This record gives sequence, C-alpha cells and structure tokens, in this order.
Amino acid sequence: MMNRKHKSDLVILFATLALMALGLIIIYAIGPMRANVLNNTYGTDYESNYFFLGQLRSIALSLIAFFAAFKWIPAKYVKKYAKPFMIVALILSALLWVLSLAGSSLAKCELGECRWFNLGGFSFQPAEIVKLALVVYLADFLSRKKEEGNLGKWKEFWLPLLIVCGLSLFFVVIAQGDLGTGVTLIAIIFGTLLVSGIPVSQYLIMLVLVLGVSVGAVVTSSHRMERVDAWITTLTNGESTDSTYHVDNAMLAIGTGGLFGVGIGNSVQATGYLPESINDSVFAIMGETFGFIGLFLILVVFVAILLRMLKVAEYTRADDDRLIVVGVFCWFLAGVVVNVMAMTGLVPVTGITLPLISYGGTSMVFIAFAIGLVLQLSCYTSREVIKNEDISSRGRVRGSHNSSRRRSS
Repeated sequence: MMNRKHKSDLVILFATLALMALGLIIIYAIGPMRANVLNNTYGTDYESNYFFLGQLRSIALSLIAFFAAFKWIPAKYVKKYAKPFMIVALILSALLWVLSLAGSSLAKCELGECRWFNLGGFSFQPAEIVKLALVVYLADFLSRKKEEGNLGKWKEFWLPLLIVCGLSLFFVVIAQGDLGTGVTLIAIIFGTLLVSGIPVSQYLIMLVLVLGVSVGAVVTSSHRMERVDAWITTLTNGESTDSTYHVDNAMLAIGTGGLFGVGIGNSVQATGYLPESINDSVFAIMGETFGFIGLFLILVVFVAILLRMLKVAEYTRADDDRLIVVGVFCWFLAGVVVNVMAMTGLVPVTGITLPLISYGGTSMVFIAFAIGLVLQLSCYTSREVIKNEDISSRGRVRGSHNSSRRRSS
C-alpha cells in the first residue's frame, strides 16, 4: 500500500535554512579579512565584499537546488536515472584528471591538487557530483539486487559494486588528492551497505580491505603522513612545529572564544593566522566568535538534522528510498564529524568543509539538493500515515457510535 502524502519534516527544513543563514553571517564578518590577507600575500585585488557576495550566490543556487529536490523533481525520476548520473559523474572526474595531466587551463589547481573545472568565471568540483551520484546509484543498485536475490553474489553484486566504488575513490583520492572527500565516499558506501542486508561476514571483510587500502594511501603520501605526525604531536602535547600550525591555531581560536565569544567581526585568527578560515576552519572561527555556548547550539542544530534523518529512514517503506536517506545521512554526518574533530585535534586535518556553513559553491549546492531529496521522501513515511489512519478511524468509530445513539433514541 502506498503511503499518503503528508507534511514534510519541518525540523530538517528550518534547521537547514538556519545553518545557511549562519554561514552567510560568518562569511560576512570574516570575508573582508580573508580578502585583505590574500591581497597582501598574493597581490590579488579582491574587493572587501567579494566572499560575502560569493557566499550569497552560492546560497541562492543552493536554495534553488534544495527546493528543486524538495518540491519540483519527483524522487522517482532521480532514481530512474541513477545509473546514467553515476556514469556522467565518473566521466567528468576522468576528464578533469586528463585535463590536469595535460596542464590545461580548464583544470583549476590549488596547492598542487587539481580538483575543479575552470570555466571562465565559473568553477565547480566534480567530486561533489560523485557524492550525490553515488548515494542515488547505491540506493538503486542495492535495492534491485535485494529484490533479485543477488545480494552478496560475486558476479552479480560485488563485481559491479567494486568497479563503481573503486573508480569513484580512485578519481577522488588518487587523481585529485582529496582524502577528505574520500572519507565521505567511504562513509556513504559502508553506511548504505550496513543497512542493505548483505551478509555480515562479507561486510566485515570489505571493511577491513578498504581500511587497509586507506592506510596504504596515507603512509605512501608524505603530505598525509605530515598531517598524521602533526596529529600525534597534538595528542601527546608535543612541541609545536610548522606541521601543527593549523590545528594549534584552530584550538587557540576556540579557546580564545571562551564561554560567549569575542563577537561578530572581532576574530583575530581570521586576520591571517588560521589557514582556510572561511572553508575548512570555519568551525574554529565560529568558536572564537560565538564561544562555547554558541558552538554548542550550532552542534545541537546539526544533531537535530541528523536525528530527524534517521527518523525519516526508519519510517520509510521502500528500500531504495530508505537507502537514499541513509546515504545522505552518512554524507552529512561525515562532513560534520570529521570537520569538528579535525578542528579540535581529535583526527588529522583532512580538508573537509563544514556542511551548509563553509564558503563554497559546489559543495553547498549538492548537499542542499541531497537534503531536499530527504525532505521530499519525509512526506511519505509510514508512521504519519498510521497516525492519520488512526485519527480517521477514531472519527469513523465515533461517528458510527453517535449515529447509533441517535437511532436508538
């Protein structure tokens, strides 16, 4: 029986909009400082409001994507084109890799890593497209294989799954050098596999294999090993070095904020001390600005979204819809947990943005679309249908009872 449509999850809706608004406020406050740092360091000529206007454009595009997924594009069409969408995402990632190897100006590179397409004044990151494509593809693939009775079979299940997931991780982690996005992809893959119904033994084997490959990707990269060494030094209270500079200043920013923060526009770390203040390090800047109380409330909003996503997944009847919600949950969870833990020295700095708040276009647009898709699916959860049916049933019983009383009188 199909679920009747009901109201969407208002907690997810308003919490998402609140985080976008918060991101705009913090970029408005520290954007001029960022522009000044870049102008003095690299001789650029950014206007003081450049990053605020950029964030405003990103939010406008994200709202369009959000409501497109929520109201305008039926989820059945998103699922229908899951495989072509995945193929396009992989082709774009492969094309970026080829362009970067060829030294083309169409590949935008920063700090030696080429992760963006450069199309004049417009740039976008194909890794974000891979995230969304993988969520939808895995939901469709796993639900079909379960229906066919092929879960866990080598040729029908594991071979095509390993090809798609392996190519996704190769293009993101190896070709683009983006370990942060790689962590998110792994979270999406194993989160959806966990609830798909595959044999536990196979799940654990794959988990061990992927963890082994991940460790190998770290130890074979001098840059990543420097981050691990910096993390160990921070955990053991070792002497500060150049490699610990980022996390040292991040924790200094949070500590300086104290209980209530220094106030909007009064950040010292954003004036050039803390790297990537508007991107990866925005959580630390918010700690300095709003203090412990402010950070706590912000984390409460993140947790509220995550808990409501779990509720939507719990009461979603269709397997493919449930897996989409779980995939988006893992995507969002990985972004929040890894970013917060990196800024507090609990994990190595991995270069992952804080969802809906950090400065950026492609990342915000695609996570907004994904959350909008979850909101659309929240309109069809079985729990609400049961409530509505109970209410209507009570109404019918009450009506019958009253009519009987009227007839007997």
